Amino acid sequence: MKRTTVARSEPGAAAPDAPPWAAGVAGLATRYAEVNGARLRYVVAGSGASLVLLHTLRTQLDMFQKVIPTLATRFRVWALDHPGHGHSEAPDADYSADFFVASAARFLDRMEIEDAIIVGESIGGTIALVLAARHHPRVRGVVAVNPYDYGRGRGLRRSSALANVVFGVSEIPVVGDVMRWVHPYPVVKRIFEGGVFRPDAFPPALLRELYTAGGEPARLRAFLRLIRHWPSWERARAEYAGIDRPVLLLYGDHDWSREEEREADRRSIPGARMRVIERAGHFLALDAPEALARAIVEFAETR
Repeated sequence: MKRTTVARSEPGAAAPDAPPWAAGVAGLATRYAEVNGARLRYVVAGSGASLVLLHTLRTQLDMFQKVIPTLATRFRVWALDHPGHGHSEAPDADYSADFFVASAARFLDRMEIEDAIIVGESIGGTIALVLAARHHPRVRGVVAVNPYDYGRGRGLRRSSALANVVFGVSEIPVVGDVMRWVHPYPVVKRIFEGGVFRPDAFPPALLRELYTAGGEPARLRAFLRLIRHWPSWERARAEYAGIDRPVLLLYGDHDWSREEEREADRRSIPGARMRVIERAGHFLALDAPEALARAIVEFAETR
């Protein structure tokens, strides 16, 4: 397949503020675009073959802040906030797996991105795999990082004893609503930190940003709906057998997924390769950014 070098301006209105970590990324622009009726934030940087980064649930594109500077020296990189996440709008929707897949597909079309490698972490990995399974014409390959498609979508409860309690209660009507609206920072911080293996992997400023942005009422409502559609992420696995393009499955050795769940994905995706990164958890882009960037570059070069 060809590799596309982009030399035009992408659609979208410029955003007034770039994230602090972007200061060292030459040419990085922060923008907003209308996608399926919602205003989504995204960043774009670099030149070369197209690379799209899709983040995890309840986070935002800033989860890739440690890898974007490196990747932008080799690729034209896009990263977006999913609807109901980060600084994107939270439309009135069901927030099921299909909703997120449709939104990502429309983003690729809206940006006119061609021949792209999609790198997704957690639900982003599952979104990328479903895009490939549905033969999206703008996708040429997928790097799925710790895809979130197991445990009927409740894998987050494995991150810590605290997360198991909080998200278990969140599934109880009424009580769950109250628990999600009352979310003290120490609790949110502890749950997020359950996604990394290395204690210093999570930038403190990012933790505060995730807490503030995710705590906005409309985004809390969106997250509640996502929780109620957790089983839809595991159902997405049924489509993987239809994937007809290159796939790399990349796992942290301390990811929440179990060995048999990883093997099930590898077996279900024709021709998929799998690698495990040592001393890394679910948020691989924070825990092992150098290893992740290196794996992406190698995948692009060999495919």
